[in-house]
Amino acid sequence: MLTLTLAVPTPARWLEQALAHLDLILLDHANCEKKAAGNALSLMFRYPLYPELLAALSPLAREELHHFERVQRHLHRLGIPLRKLTAAPYATLLSQVTRKQDPDALVDMLLMAAVIEARSHERLTLLGEHCPEVELRHFYQGLAEAEARHWRLYVDLAAHYCAAEVVAERLSVLLAAEGEIIAATYQPGQPDPPPRIHS
Repeated sequence: MLTLTLAVPTPARWLEQALAHLDLILLDHANCEKKAAGNALSLMFRYPLYPELLAALSPLAREELHHFERVQRHLHRLGIPLRKLTAAPYATLLSQVTRKQDPDALVDMLLMAAVIEARSHERLTLLGEHCPEVELRHFYQGLAEAEARHWRLYVDLAAHYCAAEVVAERLSVLLAAEGEIIAATYQPGQPDPPPRIHS
């Protein structure tokens, strides 16, 4: 079975910023859940003749929207007003590594989604361990488990459509690129970016 290990752990500076700005984290988290649902739906529309993909991503899209609704409830409970946030360049930078022509594009898009979900899993786990707000802490503990399921689903789908050794090779490329993005974001002596789930 293929597995996934992030090349670079989240810096402690991210957690410090996230805990100091939970309003920004929650607002960004809501956006991330919408984007995750949209990505699953986009893949379903782009590959309508792939039954295994459709069967896996339809319930995933629904689950991501359910998570979005749960984040919205916490925003309302804590009195955090909705507002637009500037997007972190994380996903745009990571997409630059993906191949653009099928059938390679499908495998890379699935693996990119897996890497993003794996980073979400790591960071939601951190929030579930350290968040001072009790309800949010329990919320993130539960969601972290879902993110782990999600990255495994995407890796398994990629392995369904491509040889395992090719998937492993492409996964290592994407993980290395993702690690470079994280490392470059938190350079010594440089100001921290606004905290985001993926920053």
